[in-house]
Amino acid sequence: MKKKVGFVGTGVMGKSMAGNLMEAGYDVHVYTRTKEKALALLEKGAKWQESVSKLASAVDVVITIVGYPSDVEEVYFGKDGIIENAKTGSYLIDMTTSSPFLAETIATRSAEKGLFALDAPVSGGDIGAKNGTLAIMVGGEESAFEAISPILEIMGENIVHQGPAGAGQHTKMCNQITIATNMIGVCEAITYAQKAGLDPSRVLESITTGAAGSWSLSNLAPRMIAGNYAPGFYVKHFIKDMRIALEASKEMDMLTPGLELSLSLYQQLAEQGEEDSGTQALIKLFD
Repeated sequence: MKKKVGFVGTGVMGKSMAGNLMEAGYDVHVYTRTKEKALALLEKGAKWQESVSKLASAVDVVITIVGYPSDVEEVYFGKDGIIENAKTGSYLIDMTTSSPFLAETIATRSAEKGLFALDAPVSGGDIGAKNGTLAIMVGGEESAFEAISPILEIMGENIVHQGPAGAGQHTKMCNQITIATNMIGVCEAITYAQKAGLDPSRVLESITTGAAGSWSLSNLAPRMIAGNYAPGFYVKHFIKDMRIALEASKEMDMLTPGLELSLSLYQQLAEQGEEDSGTQALIKLFD
């Protein structure tokens, strides 16, 4: 019998991830602060829960994908939080990109309550969420990872258990650090092509399959060229991720000049009113 799954957070990513679980036959319960964001799922048969505590007590697996570490703390801790209200033996999977150190705290407190916590941030944007092809980076006990792998396999296709609690989040920081400087290169390349009088779309035909190839170049550069700045991943959330990565890097006494440059550019972009745009809007600074 399939486990009942609760989903906290049904935004750009969460709504598609929850939808894929429903299509696979899972009994999905949802809660989000703005109920309107869950209406499409409710119309398809998802069950609405009035609070985080009610959702946690009604399911076997709680998946969270919210905005910021402060949101993660709010939904997991306190008398109305997930940890206090989840049934003994439940699995708690935080798929928010959040602090590795917060993931460790969640795992410790969950274990004290007889719960199994995993940090499992994702990469692949709105496209990966819709297609169920996300990369999922998991931290936590291996036995817990194996138990919920069938659920993760519905949402993603590159799923790797990276190590103990916090390892998933540390891996996601590696992912975001890589993207941070790569996005600068993508923007510079598209701008260069335009200023050189080339057709940037034809340029992409040549460079996406060579050594310069990357997910951002293949998936976000076409959006830049088309002037499509709708969010597959918000600027404001990418800034949050880079700040987490920078804080963790400083804890490890690590040099991060590329990360710092990218963060400064995205902060400038946000100050121009683009915080709710997709990360591809960075091209506007170069235009």
